[in-house]
Amino acid sequence: MAHMRFLGLFLRTLFLVVVVVVTARVAHPQNESLWTAYDTPSDLFRFLLGTFVCGFVAIQIFRYPKNPADLRNWVPVGLAVLPLALLCAFVIW
Repeated sequence: MAHMRFLGLFLRTLFLVVVVVVTARVAHPQNESLWTAYDTPSDLFRFLLGTFVCGFVAIQIFRYPKNPADLRNWVPVGLAVLPLALLCAFVIW
């Protein structure tokens, strides 16, 4: 049972890290640099929203679930969504 919780924690953490990376990549301004994001409101809004989402998901990485059974639930979910998240990260990059 302990190995299932560890595997669930590993898959959950890896999935959330991929979500942070993909969100940071998408939220990056399309202009040359970060300082030119103020030229267009859409880039600025995308950057601010992406920063908020990355921060929220990063906090969730370090929040351990209160119920250990929740980590066991992440094993089948993680095995299903982690390859899709990695594929999404590969396509976006």
